[in-house]
Amino acid sequence: MSTLPQQQQDSDSDLITLSRSELNQWFDERFEKKLTEREENKTPSMSIIATKGTMDWAYPPFILASTAAALGWNVSIFFTFYGLSLLKKNLDLEVSPLGNPAMPMKMPFGPEWLQNINMHIPNAIMGNLPGFEKMATAMMKKTTRKKGIASVEELRTLCLEADVKMVACLMTVDMFGYDKSEFIPEVSDWIGAASFLPVAQTSDVSLFI
Repeated sequence: MSTLPQQQQDSDSDLITLSRSELNQWFDERFEKKLTEREENKTPSMSIIATKGTMDWAYPPFILASTAAALGWNVSIFFTFYGLSLLKKNLDLEVSPLGNPAMPMKMPFGPEWLQNINMHIPNAIMGNLPGFEKMATAMMKKTTRKKGIASVEELRTLCLEADVKMVACLMTVDMFGYDKSEFIPEVSDWIGAASFLPVAQTSDVSLFI
């Protein structure tokens, strides 16, 4: 005597009587349903590779990571080369307009007509004018405060509070002669690119910044 529930027995009996085309259609519908259920229940993931360490380039990875984490995504950031400095305990970041002609240079104070002027300063002047990067950094910091934009330090803290994984490139640590004590204790792992790439491969979104 069969121990299967009557409903299961009836279902199996119906499948036996189905034609090949009907059976294929039934399988396709079931398969599509399972895929949809799996996709709906899946937690999205994002991997970011951060390679730059200036103040202006520190914003994109932390903004994207904190936003994705706020949406409930699983987020990992791999800090390599100059981007590794974004994991240091003491952030002393500067803006480097040199070699970045698309960067707008605007006054963060003064009359509105003056603030709206985008000053196109040639690279030759940027590179030869003493203290230019200090001035550009001060202007950007003043602009972010005026616009109510969080600092890099605050964004990094938001990421850590949202369980964003901060991963340090071990090769870069060795190459630049850093000591692990220079970095924040929240670094989740010290690995090489070969260990992080499989993580990026299986992520829904992978970004190189």
